[in-house]
Amino acid sequence: MDSEARSGGPATLDIEHIKRLIPHRYPFLLVDRLTEIVVGESAVGIKNVTANEPFFLGHFPTQPIMPGVLIIESLAQTAGALVAYSLGDEDQGKLVYFMSVEGARFRKPVVPGDTIKLHVEKKQKRGNVWKFSGVARVDGAIVAESTFTAMIGTP
Repeated sequence: MDSEARSGGPATLDIEHIKRLIPHRYPFLLVDRLTEIVVGESAVGIKNVTANEPFFLGHFPTQPIMPGVLIIESLAQTAGALVAYSLGDEDQGKLVYFMSVEGARFRKPVVPGDTIKLHVEKKQKRGNVWKFSGVARVDGAIVAESTFTAMIGTP
């Protein structure tokens, strides 16, 4: 664990660290970096959207738009990495499973070349169940938002 983050300071996690925290891999790893981490509370994920994303082959070939559900998945992966990082060795090897998605709203299309900032904040934690609010922004404008719940479980 990052000692600076453990002492309450900011932490940044690169892609290799994220891959140690969550099981997702290409083409379904949808967060590139975590910044502004407040252990157990919040984080900002970064997703750099490129024209090479496999979903653009069919969504839509003549006007590529990132599917909204994948933006919500990006928020969830950011939250999952935050949870795994926050718990440290306590729950190593366990997975974070989606339980619910509420109030998903999609405001603007996300296209190749965009950088999405994925803001997640813990709203509630009861046992192994975590509830988050998430807001995705491109150039400061909200592109999607949702509340979602996840559970820590064994694979």
